[in-house]
Amino acid sequence: MRDYRPQAAKSRAERVLQTFAQTPLGGKLFISVFPAIDRRLIPLTGGRLSTGLGQPIVLLHVRGARSGVERTTPLLATKQGDLIVVIASKAGAPEHPAWLRNVQANPDVEVTIDGRRRPMRAAVAEGEERERLWAMACDNYSGYETYQRRAGGRVIPVVALRPRA
Repeated sequence: MRDYRPQAAKSRAERVLQTFAQTPLGGKLFISVFPAIDRRLIPLTGGRLSTGLGQPIVLLHVRGARSGVERTTPLLATKQGDLIVVIASKAGAPEHPAWLRNVQANPDVEVTIDGRRRPMRAAVAEGEERERLWAMACDNYSGYETYQRRAGGRVIPVVALRPRA
């Protein structure tokens, strides 16, 4: 997976897809329908295909906070070097996505990227780091700003994934 490209470098088709994803229908598809497809499609194609249509999608593998069972969640990612940033937006829902609670309880995760599973350490970014990573993620996908408005009083968490030693 290449490093993220800013909005200015996105194609018209990518910008149209981003606009669709911000609609209530698009949000519903990207939250409830497309993840089920990506959980199978990404491993089958070695990461070459996903429902993201050009957007970088990773599979986050994390143990359930209560069950301890591995959960796999496809997420839009913003990559810069070894850092992968994922946003707990849930398309602007008023509550955090379930995967965030799992990551907070079990920060040693794995990410499938480019068809390979890689061990990572997850941390919810705070303060200045959160603002910097949020700006980078918004430059990768313009919908996060819409989701933040839609989320009401909930501040959408930014999760930084870094390689484990």
